Amino acid sequence: MLQVYSTLSRKKEPFPKQPGEAVSMYVCGPTVYKPSHIGHMVGPVIFDTVKRYLAYLGYKVTWVVNITDVDDKLIARAKELGTTVHVLAETMTADYFECLKKLNVTGIDHFPKATEHISGMVAMIEALIAKGHAYAAGGDVYFEVTRDGDYGKLCNRTVEDVEPALGAKKRNPGDFALWKAAKPDEPPEVQFPSPWGVGRPGWHIECSAMSLALLGETLDIHGGGLDLTFPHHENELAQSECCNGAPFAKIWMHNGLLKLKDKDGKEDKMAGSLGNVLNVAEALKHVPGGALRFFMLQTHYRSPIDLGLWDWNNKTKPIPDGLLSAKAAFETFQRFAERVERVLGTGFAERPGLIAGGATVNLKFAAALRKFERFMNDDFNTGGAVGLLFELVTGMNKLADDAQLEIAGRGTAQALQEFSEGVGLIRDITGILGLELTAPKVELAGGDELVAGLMQLILDLRANLRTDAKAAAKDNPLKKAMFDQTDLIRSRLSLLNVTLEDRPAGTTWRVGG
Repeated sequence: MLQVYSTLSRKKEPFPKQPGEAVSMYVCGPTVYKPSHIGHMVGPVIFDTVKRYLAYLGYKVTWVVNITDVDDKLIARAKELGTTVHVLAETMTADYFECLKKLNVTGIDHFPKATEHISGMVAMIEALIAKGHAYAAGGDVYFEVTRDGDYGKLCNRTVEDVEPALGAKKRNPGDFALWKAAKPDEPPEVQFPSPWGVGRPGWHIECSAMSLALLGETLDIHGGGLDLTFPHHENELAQSECCNGAPFAKIWMHNGLLKLKDKDGKEDKMAGSLGNVLNVAEALKHVPGGALRFFMLQTHYRSPIDLGLWDWNNKTKPIPDGLLSAKAAFETFQRFAERVERVLGTGFAERPGLIAGGATVNLKFAAALRKFERFMNDDFNTGGAVGLLFELVTGMNKLADDAQLEIAGRGTAQALQEFSEGVGLIRDITGILGLELTAPKVELAGGDELVAGLMQLILDLRANLRTDAKAAAKDNPLKKAMFDQTDLIRSRLSLLNVTLEDRPAGTTWRVGG
């Protein structure tokens, strides 16, 4: 049975729906005023995987991620750059979408923009005023926290615990803005008509209105980063339940945040104010999107994600240690995908899954599948699932070595069948986790055909040297010198970022480690 930890109840709970039923999921998206950094991708990767697993179990999930395209930060940034809020928002939204694509986040069904739902926000604010939960004050409108007896239940705070926010017109220090009157220096494009005068919505009401419009009064899952729990999610919950008279979300899921250590070992969060932000576009120059996704899934989603050491002012080390380790680990899977093609003759991505028919032939693989499901049913434990993947790949590599499956005519039909079934299970699990294992195609100067031909010539010459020299290398200095040339070829190719792998069936090469 699927168990999910809810921030609201502070415990794991049985999932509130049955397979086959519809599931609504809302996850807070970005304020699109700067390029996406890797922290912005943690939530999308986590909840994309959640949706994939729910779909595997038979649920019909509708997932909404909002785009905040009107906000103080957008206004200030557009002014700084000498552009319009609209142009800046559209540019940064396009960047966000491209980052999602690179990390294989494919499950989002709707991307509502705040500016498309102003009328819904106004309607919610009017309802809150009519019910006595909000009040107008000089063109602004505030939610009155003391009128909500449950305020603070998500974060386990009382009204008295809430830190005062700015606002001279407020009745109580913790009251928060639902509507903000337009300021004289703000551009017309962020000014919208309302019963309280021209202005724009507060941040919190945006998500409440968009989730209501697309998913209804009660969500099955509301997700987001741990840093959004207060004030954003607390305020969303309060205004939505006071307006609609219904529970806002059955399960609240909060993912952990990125952490890193500077050159002195001091732990910090990733933040623009500290200057340690790593944009996704920059990270992708050094680490493929699949490795970034793998990095975010190898830790349980509620735990902090450790980037390790990073001297972000050192231009010779552009990415943190944790990403380098994740890249190296992910390459284990990529090399396995290459091996699958050598053994079975088709690419890993083209291989059929094992569980499509509802059962597995091999009892060992059936047990592995149950183990995967136990991990994922325990609050979406992707860290455990990734560990299982390593076990499966290690086992399949051992099988291929022991049965000599890469040497024509050596492997038995039984061993080949077992290898094929194991590949099918790995294919299924990586699909649920959203990990694409096919090694990326490398564009090489001179054209692939020419480079492949030249590399094959080098490998043939090296193979001849090995064959002629290896047997007599100990007793014949000339033969030993010839054999040493084979190591020279390997080392010189390594300097060109070309890796050789000597296998029983011959030597293969790749660009990269």
